[in-house]
Amino acid sequence: MTSQKKTKIAILASGSGSNAEKIMQYFRNSQLAEVACVISNRKKAGVLERAERAGIESRVFPKEAFETAEPILDYLKEQAIDLVILAGFLLKVPAEIISEFPDKILNIHPALLPKYGGKGMYGHFVHDAVLKNKDKETGITIHLVNENYDEGNVLFQASCEINPEMSAEEIAAKVQVLEHQHFPKVIESYISEKIS
Repeated sequence: MTSQKKTKIAILASGSGSNAEKIMQYFRNSQLAEVACVISNRKKAGVLERAERAGIESRVFPKEAFETAEPILDYLKEQAIDLVILAGFLLKVPAEIISEFPDKILNIHPALLPKYGGKGMYGHFVHDAVLKNKDKETGITIHLVNENYDEGNVLFQASCEINPEMSAEEIAAKVQVLEHQHFPKVIESYISEKIS
């Protein structure tokens, strides 16, 4: 077996971090990649506890740091990061970070883009809009990140059937099943094809 260098992943998350945790677990014993650190913009984000339980370093940066980008870039370089994963990260990624990691930032969106994308379209706002429009299906989109919200190249989509009787919470639960099922695998195949 070749002793190739593992791809080092940084996860950016703002919330409870269930997707982040699935990714941490998935790559725990991987020969291909490892989660090196978790970054959040919120001191009380649940993802920080999940990182601690997994024995993964975490760091909180205030919103201002994401406006200047420099402290985050310095930290990513210090950690020798190869790939950045957005797992429920609610701030816009600064252009400086995007240009430093071209085609190396992946995001998951809880809808079938281009539907329900753009600024302010995240979490329950997406599911509420899906419900309001009486859509018969929704799903997830995993895409590359560019300088516009939710407009980067789509790598993968998966859908699930829904009905108007469902609540936004029930839709969210169905979508989360897809997220947990597919996100780590899509990251793995992307690394295999493009990074390693």
